[in-house]
Amino acid sequence: MTGQGYEEAHEASGRRARGQLESDVLAALWAADGPRTAREVREQLPGDLAYTTVLTILSRLHDKGMLVRHREGRGYAYEPARDEASHTAQRMHSLLTGGSDRQAVLARFVSELSEQDEHLLQQLLSGHDDVPPESRRSPGKR
Repeated sequence: MTGQGYEEAHEASGRRARGQLESDVLAALWAADGPRTAREVREQLPGDLAYTTVLTILSRLHDKGMLVRHREGRGYAYEPARDEASHTAQRMHSLLTGGSDRQAVLARFVSELSEQDEHLLQQLLSGHDDVPPESRRSPGKR
């Protein structure tokens, strides 16, 4: 969750939006070049979080199967169980499956794609594997 809504919710209560800290921890681990300890993850997060808070989030993500951990000294080093694209695709699939009108959800999703993303989706659906890497990262909307 990003943008003005998140900032307003965070400022008004002094707390992060629900799930935001888990998302921040996952983002820090996806950006890392290997497993990270709780202390290393804490250094990558905004604000002045307690070490125990970060450790709790890491443990919860591990319990959910989203992280794997490796023994490092007296503690653990954590890394994502899946890459960011796989994680996001799974979330999208879960949301689609949970909707009562799958066709309406897909139609709305496609109608809000940028032209570049729509073209990319058409290429992927037609089985073309020659999609340029720069086309795979287009976040814009039309």
